[in-house]
Order: sequence, then C-alpha cells, then structure tokens
Amino acid sequence: MAARSAPLVRVVRSGLEESVHLGDVAVCDATGRLIASAGDPNRLVFVRSCTKPVQAAVAVDATRLELSDRLVAIMAASHNGEPVHLRAVRDVLRLGGLTEADLQTPADRPLDGASARRVREPRPLYHNCSGKHAGMLLASTRAGWPTATYRRRSHPLQRRILGAVQRLSGADDVAIGIDGCGAPVHGMGLRAAATMYAGLSDPDRQGRLAPAVGRVVTAMQAEPYLVGGRNRIDTEVMRAAPNVLAKEGAEALTCAVALGDGLGIAVKVGDGGYRAAGPALIAVLDQLGLLSGGARRRLAKRASPPVLGGGRPVGRLEPVLTLRTSR
Repeated sequence: MAARSAPLVRVVRSGLEESVHLGDVAVCDATGRLIASAGDPNRLVFVRSCTKPVQAAVAVDATRLELSDRLVAIMAASHNGEPVHLRAVRDVLRLGGLTEADLQTPADRPLDGASARRVREPRPLYHNCSGKHAGMLLASTRAGWPTATYRRRSHPLQRRILGAVQRLSGADDVAIGIDGCGAPVHGMGLRAAATMYAGLSDPDRQGRLAPAVGRVVTAMQAEPYLVGGRNRIDTEVMRAAPNVLAKEGAEALTCAVALGDGLGIAVKVGDGGYRAAGPALIAVLDQLGLLSGGARRRLAKRASPPVLGGGRPVGRLEPVLTLRTSR
C-alpha cells in the first residue's frame, strides 16, 4: 500500500489554522538509495521544469560551443521575463542565426508583475521557457537537426534528453507527456527525480555528458538570477546557499541537489499550491543540515511568509513536515 501524503505547510490566520498543504518528499543519493522522506517518496509526478538542468546539458553538449555562464543559465531557466532574461534569450538565438520567430513557446506575458505591465501583448519570447527553447534551437542548428520539429518526441535532441533523464534517474519506465511549453515532459516517481538531481553532482553517473552537466551546474551557480529572477525560490536558495543547486517546476514541484553531499531532493506540494513550495523546500534543506546560520536568516521570510489581512501581517505559513530517515 502506498504511503499517504504528509502535512508539509500549514496556513495560520489570526491564530486559527485555516489550511494545510499536504505533499511528499524524497531525498536520495546518486545510486537511488532513499536517505530520507516524508509522505510517499514514490509518488508519480511529471518533473516539469525541474528537468531543465538535464535538458540544458544535452543542448550544451550538442552545440560544441564555449558558451558563457549567462547563456547556459538562461537555457536552464524558468525565467521571469525581466529585461535581463530577455536579452540573454535573444543572444542565444542570435548565436544560432535564429530569431524569435523560430521559438515555438506559446505566446505569454512575463511572470514578473512589473515586467508584465511594460509589455503590450503576449509574445513567445516572454514565456518562462523561452531560454530552454532557444537552447534547443541552437543545439539543433549546430548539430544539423531540423529546427521546425525540435519539440517532437521523435526529434534527435528529445531522444538524447530522454536517454539522459533515464540514465541519471535510474528510471527505465519514464512516462512522456506534453509540457506547458509544448516540449516533451518526463514522468517518474519522486524518488527517481531526487536520484536524477543527486546525479548532477556525480560525474560517474553522467557518462559522456559529464562535461556539459558540469558546465550547467557551474553556470546556474554563477548566474542564479537568470535561472528565475525576482522573488523566485530557486534564485533565492542558490544565492543564500551556494552549495545547493535548486530548480522550480510547475504544480509546486521543487528539486535541489546538495553538491558537496551528493544528496538529491524532490519536494511535491500535493495540491500544486505554489505558496507552500518555498517553505517546504527550505524546511527540508534545514532538516538535512544544508543551511548555514546566515543562509537560514536570509531565507527566513521565505521559510514563513506572512498571511495578510487588510494589507498587514495577521498570520503566516508554517512548515510542519518532519523528515523520516531511511535505514
């Protein structure tokens, strides 16, 4: 019988517990050994944008170019659509002789509110996945693969990405769906997602992709703002704890790897409630001993964000999860 999801974060307003977000956590090493968990570590999930470091590594490998940290980071991003992000996406496209017209991301507005107010209409460039798509287009151009079909599951780039996902996660039965951006999305157990992230710190698990994976990890560490942006949990965690690589995904899935310890982490809020994703991830990192005192203080507001009433704090979100260790 599958384990039940566990309480991760509760919402307290004026002293009363108003809501509770349930979810699941898996912490694994690169061999797939379960180190700690909460709820059901085998829960099936689509890994959504948490796959982007792997997708970016495959694209970087195919380009055979010496790319700057800035360009590699935007290829692994779910960016806010701030000007700094849009410039980086345009530069990736320009490097491949491509334009915004080549992007097959849905037309969208920037995720960042201030940036969204400055644009007139939705455009593919503004979509948070445009950096990933620009990287896929650049890789296809450099490798001589067709660009018009780069989102198809049968495309050579997508086949390589699937192979890398299987190798790093240890999951042979990866489900394939369609992500919000139209590219293939990969489904697996939460434990496999955590194993995949642990593999980002283990060159032996990466095979011939090892140099490209290392390049992506280095770039995300060097340019965390390009990975997300203003008020984004992955950006804030990487800034506060440079030894942790973090990436958000849709439906409140967040993954991370402790690079020095080789621990992969996958946290899924069951109802997809994004407000609980940050507090849950930070609580997991803290319970694993991965946050210094300075990092803990820097992330304090994210760990327990306020609940507002009349424009002022009247409560807060409180992490309530407790990791159980595996023997």
